[in-house]
Amino acid sequence: MKQTMKAGPTPENWDAEALFVKAQRYAERMAEADGWEHALWSSLSLELLARAALSNVSPALLADNDKNWSSLFHALGFQPTEKMFAPKSISVTEVFKRLAAIFPGSFLQENESFCVQHTGRRNSELHSGEAVFEGSLGSTWQPRFYAACKALLSTMGLTLEDFVGGSEAEIAEKLIAAAADQSAKAVKADVEAHRKVWLAMSEEERTSLTEAATLWAMRYDGHRVDCPACGSIALVRGEAIAPAVVKLNHEEGLIVETQDYLPSQFECVACRLKIQGLSRLAAVDGNLANRFKNTSTYDAAEYYAPEDDHAGYEDDNNENF
Repeated sequence: MKQTMKAGPTPENWDAEALFVKAQRYAERMAEADGWEHALWSSLSLELLARAALSNVSPALLADNDKNWSSLFHALGFQPTEKMFAPKSISVTEVFKRLAAIFPGSFLQENESFCVQHTGRRNSELHSGEAVFEGSLGSTWQPRFYAACKALLSTMGLTLEDFVGGSEAEIAEKLIAAAADQSAKAVKADVEAHRKVWLAMSEEERTSLTEAATLWAMRYDGHRVDCPACGSIALVRGEAIAPAVVKLNHEEGLIVETQDYLPSQFECVACRLKIQGLSRLAAVDGNLANRFKNTSTYDAAEYYAPEDDHAGYEDDNNENF
């Protein structure tokens, strides 16, 4: 079969290299600025870096799903015939969402959360009367900013040094390490506080709560673990980091679907301890930060005809590896 249409080069507005160079330029302006301008330039640089990372997977991922699919056609290197065409890209929030789904082992949920928050504050700064960056201390956001940049850069095979230069990269790494240390101290103190409250309860109350927690954990999706504060059965949930593997059990005529997950949050309903973020989970207990497998079993009718109302089988989500 002969291909009759040939795509041209990626348009510069969505080219990964062009976006990265512009992100570097804004990062340079960030380094030169102080106060609220320093924070503003960081947010602008962060968005461009994220768009570069997504374009590096495919420029088509930046295209808005407009009704005429012209933006997608444009991103693929073709010339749309639509009158008065102007390419439309997805929102920055959607950019972060897609990156988190594509690179769950690199661009973590905590990175996504910070990026959405930081660029959201930027939008308020630019499009409202609020001076949201006024008086903003760098110590409150720089460690998470550089951690997010480092995660985005890793998806492109780049480092902080490639982005901001050697001296600034060295400072950034120190900020990230210091923040991780403080985060570890804070979360351990939180665990200890919940443990003290738990031990202050009567034995009868603890037994009742432990039994309730066990029943709760059996009903919901997640990886079952022991709570570091009270020892009750708790759940770790996370993001899928690989496509599901589907196998047919010929002996029983069942379909087994297995998927790998990276932890991102912990919850214990017995002592009410909650922990958000992989780094904080790792700081408390390495077992909480272990990747886990979610295994679900279906009969063929349920799997291939999901519109049918079948009851399904119990999930087995406790396979460490």
